[in-house]
Amino acid sequence: MVKAARRLAATILVCALAGVFATRTLAQAGPSAAPTAHIQVQALPSPGVTNFDAQKAVDAYLARVSGKARARSDAYFEGGYVLNFVDVLYTVVVAALLLWLRISAIMRNFATRMTRFRFLQVPIYVVQYMVVTTLAALPLTVYEGFLREHAFGLSNQTFLQWAGEFALSFGLNLAGFTILLTIIYAVIRAAKRSWWVWGTGVTVTLLAAQIVIAPVYIASLFNHYAPLPESGMKSVILSMARSNGIPATDVYTFDASKQSTRISANVSGFLGTTRISLTDNLLNRCTPSEVLAVVGHEMGHYVMNHVGIALTWFGFVFLAGFAFVDRAFRGLAYLFGGNWDVRTIDDPAGLPLITALFSVFMLAATPVTNTITRMIEIQADIFGLNVARQPDAFATVALKLSDYRKLDPSPWEEFVFYDHPSGRTRIGEAMRWKAEHLNDPDIMEGPISPQ
Repeated sequence: MVKAARRLAATILVCALAGVFATRTLAQAGPSAAPTAHIQVQALPSPGVTNFDAQKAVDAYLARVSGKARARSDAYFEGGYVLNFVDVLYTVVVAALLLWLRISAIMRNFATRMTRFRFLQVPIYVVQYMVVTTLAALPLTVYEGFLREHAFGLSNQTFLQWAGEFALSFGLNLAGFTILLTIIYAVIRAAKRSWWVWGTGVTVTLLAAQIVIAPVYIASLFNHYAPLPESGMKSVILSMARSNGIPATDVYTFDASKQSTRISANVSGFLGTTRISLTDNLLNRCTPSEVLAVVGHEMGHYVMNHVGIALTWFGFVFLAGFAFVDRAFRGLAYLFGGNWDVRTIDDPAGLPLITALFSVFMLAATPVTNTITRMIEIQADIFGLNVARQPDAFATVALKLSDYRKLDPSPWEEFVFYDHPSGRTRIGEAMRWKAEHLNDPDIMEGPISPQ
C-alpha cells in the first residue's frame, strides 16, 4: 500500500515536470504558423436578363381587362359591399319582428308544450326558427343567389335547378344548426356565466368536423366527381403532390359548370380521404400552365395547414363575438325582455336576439376576418409560385378571376372588403417572384411578360 502510494506520487511529479518543460519549450520557440490553403475567387456569371420591369408588367397585365369588362367586374364586387350591410340589416329587422310581435315566444311555448325536457325543447324551437327566418329572407336570397348571378353572367342554372340545390342546402343547414344550437344551449344551461368560453370550443369543434366531412360526403351531393383521365398534366400534379408530402393517389374533376362559370380547385381531406379536385371550368377555361398555377396554390393551403390556422384565429374571433353577445343580450333583455317574453339567455325565444347581435359583431369584425383569410391566401400564392413556377400563368388566372373580383382597389378598400388578395396584389406577387428568377432555365424558356 505504501509502495503503491509512492509510485503514484512519483508519476504525478514526473507528469507535472514534463508539463512545465513543454510549456517553456513552446514559449522559447514562439507560436507556429497555421496551415493555409489557396482559395480561388471567381466572379458570378452576369445575369442574362436585366431589362425586366416588374411594375410595368403588372400594369400591362391589368390593362388587358378594361372597358365594359372592368366596369362589370367592379360593379359586381362593389355591390357586395352594400349587400354585406343589407344582409345584417335584414337579419336585425327579422329578429325585431320575431321579438316585438312575440312570434319567437309563441314558438318557444309550442316547444314547451311538446315536451317537458329542456334539451329537446331547443331543437323543436330551432326547426321552427330556421323555417320562419328562411322564408322571411327568401326574397333577398333569390336576388343574391339567382337573379344577381344571372345578371352578371356568373350562373348557368335555371331557376328550378337553383331552387333544388337551395332546398338541399336548407336541409343540410337545418340539420347542422339544430345540432349546433342544441349543444350550445345545453352549454349555456350548464356553464351559465362562462358559456361563451365553452360555446366557442363547441363551435370550433363542430366547424372542424364539417370541414373534414364536407369535401368527401357533402360535396358529392351537389356535383359528380370522377378521376381525371390519364395525361401528362395529371402526372405533373401527382408529382407535385408527392414532392410536398400530400397523400393523394388520384386527381378528380367535378362538374361545377352546371352551377356557375367560376374557376376553382381544392386539396382537401383527412386520414386517408385526401383528394385533389379540379372544376371542369378550370380545365375548360384555363391553359395547362394556369391549371398548375391554381393547383400549386391549393396545395399550399394543405401543406401549410391553413384550415387549422384559420380555425384557430377564427376561434378567437368567435370568442370575442360570444362575449359581446353575452353582455349585450343581458343588457337588452333587462330593458325589453318583458315586452318580448324572453326570460334569460338560456331561453330559446332569445335566439333572434343572439343571431342579430352576432351578425352585427361579425360585420364590425369584417376587416379582421378578411385580413386573416387574405394573409392565408397570400401565403398559398407564394407557395404555389415556388411549386408550380408559373408566374405568368398565375397572373393570367388573376385576370380570369376578375369575372367576380375587382382587380384594382384602393389599399383601404382591399384591407376592409377583400378576403382574397386583389388582382393587382396577386399579379404583383407573381412578377416580383419572376424578377428574382429571371435567369432560371425554365423561366427563361417561359412566356415573356408584357412591358
